[in-house]
Amino acid sequence: MRVFKQIPLYRFLDFCNTSSLEKTVLDCGAGGVNPPLSLFAEHGFNTTGVEFDSKQLKRASEFGVNNGQALGVVQGDMRELSFQDESISFVYSYNSVFHMKKVDVKKSVDEMIRVLKPGGLLFVNFLTTNDFRCGEGPCVGPNEYEQMDDEPVIHSYYEPNEADIYFEDMEVLFKEDRVLERIYEGDRIRQGFVDYILRKRMD
Repeated sequence: MRVFKQIPLYRFLDFCNTSSLEKTVLDCGAGGVNPPLSLFAEHGFNTTGVEFDSKQLKRASEFGVNNGQALGVVQGDMRELSFQDESISFVYSYNSVFHMKKVDVKKSVDEMIRVLKPGGLLFVNFLTTNDFRCGEGPCVGPNEYEQMDDEPVIHSYYEPNEADIYFEDMEVLFKEDRVLERIYEGDRIRQGFVDYILRKRMD
């Protein structure tokens, strides 16, 4: 069985598997060569994903074809999701939503919550100010920096409790402020993340 590098999503999957809701899941930021939607497909979920970048979308589509999985990844913008209110049981965004300014992060989180069914579960994570790259590059807002990946990309960094305000109407099931140290291209780097697993309250 394939092991995916997005390890925190295994915990989210475990939460989803204990829910009685229909097994529908949406990935916001679903592109890449090893899309974790495949993990959910392996566990019997009806999968859908949105990806803004056409190159990453193509890579995810190729993965699905090569592995016999209809992952349902389409081009889209998580700031304006084209799904009906309260239509999806489980929604996640892994290492994706912070690639924009915080005003757009808020729009994206609001959209994820909007499409989530009552009682549905949300996973989302954010870069924190404990990350080694926080402060690098041109500053474009409060702890918002334009930094170079394959091309210039905005990264927004959060204090560990800063994003709590996004989820005032949600039930927090799990929250972890984590710092990772690893070797990257010969250098020891420090990465900071805060992960949330939340339940949308029943009306």
